[in-house]
Amino acid sequence: MIIRKGNYFQLDTKTTSYCFRVLETGHLEHLYYGEKITVDSEDEAEFLSEKHEFAPGNSILYSNERTNFSLEDERLEMSSYGKGDIREPFVIIAGEDGNITSDFLYKDAVIEKGKTPFETLPGSYDKNQEVDHLTITLLDKNMGVELELHYFVYEDTDVISRSSKIYNLNERKSIYVEKIMSIQLDLDEDDYVFTTFNGAWAREMQRHDFKLTAGKHINSSYTGTSSSRANPFVMLSKEKTTEDYGEAIGFNLIYSGNHYEAVEVAANHKTRIVTGINPENFEFKILPGMAFEAPEAIMTYSNCGFNGMSHNMHKFVREHITRGKYQYKERPILINSWEASYFDFNESKLLKLAKAAKNVGVELFVLDDGWFGQRNDDTTSLGDWFVNKEKLPGGLDGLAKKINDLGLDFGIWVEPEMVNVKSNLFKEHPEWALYNPKTEHSEGRNQRILDLTNDDVVEFVIDAMSSVFSSANIKYVKWDMNRIFSDYYSQNISGKGLFLQKEVAHRYVIGLYKIMGALTEKFPDILFEGCSAGGNRFDLGILSYFPQIWASDDTDAVYRVGAQNNYSYGYPASTYTAHVSACPNHQTFRTTPLDTRFNVAAFASFGYECNFNDLSKEEIEEVKEEIAIYKKYRKVFQFGDFYRNDLKDDKNIYQWQVVSQDKTVSIGMLLQKLVEANTTFNQLKLRGLDPTKKYWFTNRVIKHNIKNFGDLINTQTPIHVKTNSILQHVISKFVTMPGEVEIYHASGNALMRGQVKLSPAYGATGYNDKVRYFQDFNSRMYFIEENPENIDKNFFIKDETKKLEAKE
Repeated sequence: MIIRKGNYFQLDTKTTSYCFRVLETGHLEHLYYGEKITVDSEDEAEFLSEKHEFAPGNSILYSNERTNFSLEDERLEMSSYGKGDIREPFVIIAGEDGNITSDFLYKDAVIEKGKTPFETLPGSYDKNQEVDHLTITLLDKNMGVELELHYFVYEDTDVISRSSKIYNLNERKSIYVEKIMSIQLDLDEDDYVFTTFNGAWAREMQRHDFKLTAGKHINSSYTGTSSSRANPFVMLSKEKTTEDYGEAIGFNLIYSGNHYEAVEVAANHKTRIVTGINPENFEFKILPGMAFEAPEAIMTYSNCGFNGMSHNMHKFVREHITRGKYQYKERPILINSWEASYFDFNESKLLKLAKAAKNVGVELFVLDDGWFGQRNDDTTSLGDWFVNKEKLPGGLDGLAKKINDLGLDFGIWVEPEMVNVKSNLFKEHPEWALYNPKTEHSEGRNQRILDLTNDDVVEFVIDAMSSVFSSANIKYVKWDMNRIFSDYYSQNISGKGLFLQKEVAHRYVIGLYKIMGALTEKFPDILFEGCSAGGNRFDLGILSYFPQIWASDDTDAVYRVGAQNNYSYGYPASTYTAHVSACPNHQTFRTTPLDTRFNVAAFASFGYECNFNDLSKEEIEEVKEEIAIYKKYRKVFQFGDFYRNDLKDDKNIYQWQVVSQDKTVSIGMLLQKLVEANTTFNQLKLRGLDPTKKYWFTNRVIKHNIKNFGDLINTQTPIHVKTNSILQHVISKFVTMPGEVEIYHASGNALMRGQVKLSPAYGATGYNDKVRYFQDFNSRMYFIEENPENIDKNFFIKDETKKLEAKE
């Protein structure tokens, strides 16, 4: 809801309020963002406004007529350059004469329902067109420029989105946008913690918390993508905020290029945060009568901790960012061929893998890199989108039909934005790549980036991919982009004066969105998955076209538990994908239990990336059981409400929980990285249950290989069994150690308040079937369900001698 009372504006969501007013000078004063409040009149809102009798010393008076008014000492909705506000500016515009001083003052406001799509960029949407929309128009008379500030209120999700648009009103003069942000938020306190998620390839989404002090902290990308180095999702919170208590504000940008988030604590102890396009190496020329639209950004406030903030973000992304057939459709369980074969495959090998995948319950077979051109390594053939008939004599269609005959859907990997120098495409059109022919090009992964500022290149990619996607019964596409930008130079504009080279990075993103929009519209039944060397382009811009993104090329469960934990702060589980892979892991050489690999990957859109033909009979049976579990609870894993537990400083114990929308089913997970000797106690903290319902609490019971116990088994065997001996191997084929059984029946209220005390972990003083074998990298999955009929008790416990009686 948007309320206007004279010059006072209040934007209300379900539980929050965002307030500002127009000052006598025409500037916009930010007043409040937080828990929902009631203000009955413009005069009543006066209490929210900061009072000034004299301007601070050594500050700039906006006008000599107002000796108490300095823009540096005001909380503003937007700030420009050159009129006294020396903090991080919202906008910098240069005229043809080089002037960069601007002063945008209030012109008018319009409140309406609905949202019109952007012309060049993706954005949020509302199916029912019920979203409330406020447009504030500001005018700089001297420069002849209008600045529109757009506010969209998504009441149901407690999210407010913002964007800005610049109009050049001049009839003959161009203007140059050097900086334009999407959100500016000024806060009247300085005791915040700024949280960013940084990393690298195979090491995405490492959380970093910075207690703000005087000065500026910047989170930004200059890779041409939203990047694995710095995700555009950031948070502001108070130092004592936890997962369940305290204030948190989340911000994100609906954009896939270079981004910029800056937080500044100024001399007046106020805090400002801005987010938008990275101004580094950015300048955009706006011709007379033309306009420039900035990306949309979103923000949400919660006083229920990080989990509360995340739930707002999750619901917003599911309902107002992702779209199309797979918005709420359960995602299939897939096998990806990459780590099973890399480039070394033929049709026979692929079909052998597909048959094994079908045997364990997989639903979708995905052929990764290496199927086109002469692509036997990563030095050649990107851009040559014709089938390698030596590997696939029947083409994609022939392979897809054979895969379909096995009862599996078929998917394909592509990297449409790239070209190898060793390719037919580059030989024919070297000018279609981004590089300066006068200098030596700096390459990444032996490839170059196609110039998507060029309409001919955009059309080529659309046509080439349309040909591939329509050549066979393709149900899934993994869209990759395996390098970052260098040599920002387009031969499409060189010497033509069409636009500036500093516009290339942004225009590339516009071209990318044209391609993605055209192909998703043309192939609405294909499930598209974004990828950029893993999570190098994990953002809301991509999610506006593709409902899921490959979170990281690192499939190691111990790394992934931290990465997925951190993705979950801003993104719902349905949007990031996770695979169970082989051990030792291909990225870390770490060995982790198969059930732990499953337990981590299951809390996402799920699949496998290993060679099933290399697994033992016991491992195959375990995979079958895990796939059956995932299918049974798939909707909850992908679309349930996700909860994290507070991590201790050592980040050794992770707890996750997901709850179905109707609160009848919940699944929990506990993972331990490293054992601490003589520590046997763990409890599972549950949230989100219906306090009035009764639930059954059970665990997935694990049978343990006796090899895990080493020579300790000699305390129970009549003969000595040497570790790693043939005898031990033979015994392990017939004898397993039973795992602990957890069964309780209690109300949601009791389970949430009391927390579930789990069976004791092994503490070096004894072991039996009531002790939890819980060593390095071990985990457990727990099931909390309302109706006993829904619990297939024998599904969890195979030992018929055990009685499944609830401990009331």
